[in-house]
Amino acid sequence: MTRDFSQFLPLATPPKRERSLLERLGWTPFFSQQIDPEALINTPPVRVTAVHRSGLHVMGNGIDTMIPPGPNATVGDWLLYDAALPANSEVLERKSLIERRAAGHDRRKQKIAANLDTAFLVTSCNDDFNVARLERYIALSFEAGVQPVIILTKPDLCDDTAPYVEQAAAISDRVPVEVLDALAGDVTGRLAQWCRPGQTVGFLGSSGVGKSTLVNALFNAQVAETQGIREDDSRGRHTTTHRQLHLTPEGCAVLDTPGMREIQLTDTESGIAEVFDDLSELALRCRFRDCRHESEPGCAVQAALASGEIDKVRLERWKKLGTEDRSNTKALHERKSEGKALRKQIKAALKSKRE
Repeated sequence: MTRDFSQFLPLATPPKRERSLLERLGWTPFFSQQIDPEALINTPPVRVTAVHRSGLHVMGNGIDTMIPPGPNATVGDWLLYDAALPANSEVLERKSLIERRAAGHDRRKQKIAANLDTAFLVTSCNDDFNVARLERYIALSFEAGVQPVIILTKPDLCDDTAPYVEQAAAISDRVPVEVLDALAGDVTGRLAQWCRPGQTVGFLGSSGVGKSTLVNALFNAQVAETQGIREDDSRGRHTTTHRQLHLTPEGCAVLDTPGMREIQLTDTESGIAEVFDDLSELALRCRFRDCRHESEPGCAVQAALASGEIDKVRLERWKKLGTEDRSNTKALHERKSEGKALRKQIKAALKSKRE
C-alpha cells in the first residue's frame, strides 16, 4: 500500500504578494485612517513626487499628472486628489516634515520634504565635511521625528577616512555613520536596512557630495543627473534642480534633493536639545532657569567646561544654534501675527464698505 507522506513535507513558500502602486509610494495605515472609505472613491490619494513652479507632480493608482499651485504641499506629501478642482486637493496630516527658514532675508519657512522615514545626510571626505553643518541637519531630522544616517562619500579623496568617521560618530550615538563609494561600493546592500519596501528615504547635503550618484547606485540606473565638484575649492555644482521622488523596483520611495548651503534653523528647540543632549542635561542643573551659560553664578555648564568635561568649541556651536533658532522662531511668529492682523483689517474694511 502506498503511504502518503505529504503531511510531513515542508510547506511550499507562498508567493510574495505584489505591492500596489500606493504601497510602493509609501501609503500606510497612518494615512488611510485619516479618511473614510467613501472619500477614497471621490478623492483618491496621490503622492507629490516633484514640485515645480507650474505646480505639483502627483502619482496614485491610475493617476500620473500635474496639478496647478494651490495645495500647501511639498515633495512626499499625500493629497486627496480632486479631479474636478485639482487646486483644491486636500493635504493629509504628515507623519514628519523637514523644514528650515528660507534662504536669504525672507521671513518664512521652507518645506524640504514630508513623510520621510530616514534622512541620509551626505557629505564627502574633503573640504565639504563640516561637523557644524551635520549638527544642523541632524537637529532638523530629530525635530521632524526622522531617523538620520550620516553617509561619508568619496573616500578616494583622502588618505584615511578614520578621522572623518570619528568626528561624525561623535556628534550623536543615535546616528549611524556609513562610508560609501557610490561608484564602486555595494550601496544597495549597505543601505538595505533603511531602504525597505514601503519606506521613504531622502538624500540631503551640499551640492557635489554625491547624492544623485547614490540615488543612481540604488537603482542601478541613471535616474538622476550627476556632476563632479570644482577642483579649485571642492565645492559642488548644482545638478539636481528640484526635489524629486523616485521609486525602486522593490518599493522604496527615494528622494533626491538640490544642494543646500544655508541651513537656518527655526522651531527646532527639541531637535537641538537631542543633538546636544549632554549639554541640555547640564543646563537643567544651572541655578537660574534663564542662564546664558556665560558668567552667571551656579552655571553647571561653565563648571563642566572648567573641569574639562565638555569641549569649548562644541559648547559655542550649541549656544549659537540655540540663539539662531530663538531669533528665527520669534521673527517668523511675528510675521505670522502681522499677517493675521492685516487680514483682519482687510476683512473689517470690506465689511464696512458693504454696509
